[in-house]
Amino acid sequence: MDRGLKENVVLASCISYLHLKKIFCWRNNTGAVKIGRHFVRFGYAGSSDILGILPDGRFLAVECKREKGGVVSPVQKMFLKEIQDNNGVACVVHSARELAEILKNEIK
Repeated sequence: MDRGLKENVVLASCISYLHLKKIFCWRNNTGAVKIGRHFVRFGYAGSSDILGILPDGRFLAVECKREKGGVVSPVQKMFLKEIQDNNGVACVVHSARELAEILKNEIK
């Protein structure tokens, strides 16, 4: 089954695009790791793959999903809504081209 671009490829191409456009951003890792018998959680649950600041000062949250079949979890949806509700730009993308189209309408 063809699933198109893998999520890590989408993520890397989106970060490259944002850097090319001189938009301050960073990869945001979240998850848990087992250390001995304990799990240590890191990052904010549900936060997006890429976080940044647009040239006008608004917060940017980009959730990257593989080209076909990527699913946004309920906690990720809540995070994106929180950013939007606070005048930030939050989106789910499946390619850097899709991100470019979204930002074309957001950056003046």
